[in-house]
Amino acid sequence: MNSYTCETIFIHEDKVKEVQKNIIKTNDIDKVSKLFKAISDPTRIKILYALKSNELCVCDISVVLNMSQSSISHQLKSLKDVDLVRSRKDGKTRFYRLADEHVHQLFTQAIDHVNEVHDEKDL
Repeated sequence: MNSYTCETIFIHEDKVKEVQKNIIKTNDIDKVSKLFKAISDPTRIKILYALKSNELCVCDISVVLNMSQSSISHQLKSLKDVDLVRSRKDGKTRFYRLADEHVHQLFTQAIDHVNEVHDEKDL
């Protein structure tokens, strides 16, 4: 027996209407999908983690991650495209940081969730 099916057919109209009234818009679904796709890459996760508490230039990030500057730049572009990372220019150097507090919270909560789930499995 499939545990995801109802044994009786009964539509809870009040709950269905409430969900339909508040369902996420297609445009927002696309944006959220792109955001999660962008942060699903391990290198991008490392970059976001590096930027979590420090503003860094491409050179700094390439040293931290032991990767080429061109590959870091490519990943930063992907993160900028979904507004997870912002930059500022100081002379010839461009510094990168997390776009805002929401990105910091999202990233921190994801790490907390992973650690919490890991800890629960160890019990």
